[in-house]
Amino acid sequence: MSDAELPAARSEPLRIPRTIVLVGLMGAGKSAIGRRLAGRLGLPFVDADREIELAAGCTIDEIFERFGEPAFRDGERRVILRLLGEPVHVLATGGGAFIDPEIRAAVKARGLSVWLKADIELLVRRVSRRSDRPLLKREEPRVVLERLMAVRHPIYAEADITVESADGPPEAMVERVIASLSAWLDSRAERASA
Repeated sequence: MSDAELPAARSEPLRIPRTIVLVGLMGAGKSAIGRRLAGRLGLPFVDADREIELAAGCTIDEIFERFGEPAFRDGERRVILRLLGEPVHVLATGGGAFIDPEIRAAVKARGLSVWLKADIELLVRRVSRRSDRPLLKREEPRVVLERLMAVRHPIYAEADITVESADGPPEAMVERVIASLSAWLDSRAERASA
């Protein structure tokens, strides 16, 4: 479901049956939106990258430098699979997490995936603000992001919900995500009662 198909706001609070898993490229706003979304829904917020760093005892940048991307992806898989077994929460994942078939299958079975889809201009602006993104250290960010978009967008499109990420106040984006969640939950309830 895209955010173009959204109904009017609902009056009762959302009852979230599964962990909301935010997916998308770096810079799409998964952590910033996820934190605010969790607050609005009264759910805990978990940032998978932070959990990976806690489990490893070092930063993601250091994991990439010392052990390489395959070791990082292995740790990421273990951490996310563990997190999906915890009580319902909002989970912000790293850009490559949903690409992993095992993680994607677990999210489909135990989560509700929301793709925060952003255009290249917005992503380039956002990622240029930070220097701690290992995949952007060797090449021009735009080139890397365009390559990642070509590979990852078809996989992100498997998410339950797609919400276009836009520049502007984060609260406006949170409202769009909540409206998309509401529409998805309503359509699921309608199918179940049919």
